[in-house]
Amino acid sequence: MNTSSSTRTRILTGDRPTGRLHVGHYFGSLENRVRLQNEGAEVYVVIADYQVLTDRDVAADLPGHVEELMLDYLAVGIDPERSVIFTHSAVPALNQLLLPFLSLVSVAELQRNPTVKDEIRHSSQAAVSGLMFTYPVHQAADILFCKADLVPVGRDQLPHLEVTRTVARRFNDRYTRPGAPVFPEPEALLSAAPLLLGTDGGKMSKSRGNAVQLATDADETARLIRGAKTDMERHITYEPERRPEVSSLVLLAALCQECDPAVLAEEIGGGGAARLKQVVTESVNERFAPVRARRACDYPA
Repeated sequence: MNTSSSTRTRILTGDRPTGRLHVGHYFGSLENRVRLQNEGAEVYVVIADYQVLTDRDVAADLPGHVEELMLDYLAVGIDPERSVIFTHSAVPALNQLLLPFLSLVSVAELQRNPTVKDEIRHSSQAAVSGLMFTYPVHQAADILFCKADLVPVGRDQLPHLEVTRTVARRFNDRYTRPGAPVFPEPEALLSAAPLLLGTDGGKMSKSRGNAVQLATDADETARLIRGAKTDMERHITYEPERRPEVSSLVLLAALCQECDPAVLAEEIGGGGAARLKQVVTESVNERFAPVRARRACDYPA
């Protein structure tokens, strides 16, 4: 990646403040954000406090969640001297872009967005609000207001990024002179991190109570992993398609140890689920001990 002063890559990423971040967030995105920051990219991190309203009837303790998110960011190594961290509510101009941007997409385009459909399925609202359908356009405003040219995403977020590219292209076609676009059409930076499952075998999530949070202490980590779902086979193997729950635990330990999950599974072998969970617990606690220590400190550390 070329990060010279004249061609520095500008990246937009972020999270909604709906709870503390977990180990899935770390290996899926946080670790990569710190790497990009350290390589000299311009990193913008949005705490998407307004977007909490898209699928929550009540945004309970929102200031507290924002503070928890900031502590997680600082603990993993996002440096406010080198990266820009901001909330939606602190940048009124960003949110004002939503109105002209909504004029550039059709209702049908919003309704068929697969990520919106998935958000609706998992919504905790009694009824889906109109704001839910504007979710991808608000994300487009997040990305385009700072003119990001690269956005780290998982494959499930690619439809959102395509909306952003569409908005940028249509805005430039409608409102700018030929050859003088206002907004870049950002590219996706696909995460290479495999999916980590929650302790119940489902998608790891802040709101589903199935995740090991970054702030979780060693004893609570052990309790959560002891209760993690496995299967009936005693011999431990790394087969993500056939044995997703066991393989996800193996993968978590391997990511913490920075080793090959297949080799680690072979080493555990006949030790069974009990040995696997012991290895995972020790690996997580060792890897995240420094993060937890920094998180517990008063800043600046």
